[in-house]
Amino acid sequence: MSEQVFVVNLDDFEEKVIQASQHKPILVDLWAEWCSPCRVIAPVLEQLADEMEDEIGIAKIEVDEEDNMKIAGRYQVKGFPTLILFQHGEEQARFSGAKPLGFIRDFIDQHTELL
Repeated sequence: MSEQVFVVNLDDFEEKVIQASQHKPILVDLWAEWCSPCRVIAPVLEQLADEMEDEIGIAKIEVDEEDNMKIAGRYQVKGFPTLILFQHGEEQARFSGAKPLGFIRDFIDQHTELL
């Protein structure tokens, strides 16, 4: 896994996503092991993380682990994968489903203030 892709859970969500998004955008991937589109998008996110190096962080939340479904509930996630972009501690935009790399790049460009 790329250094820019990291696992998050309910206990460290505030620190690793909300607080960290004050410094750079964080794209949160809410996924489940049983979800085929989630497995399809995983290598795309790895490639994106490698390309964007330290411009963006990518947090992965396995919703079926421990209390992580509470995060999905808090953000009213209805399907998986759902990717939510955070910047300045706030949700900026989201999309659901497996998308190609170009779509995700454009999505980030449209909804962030990258330096």
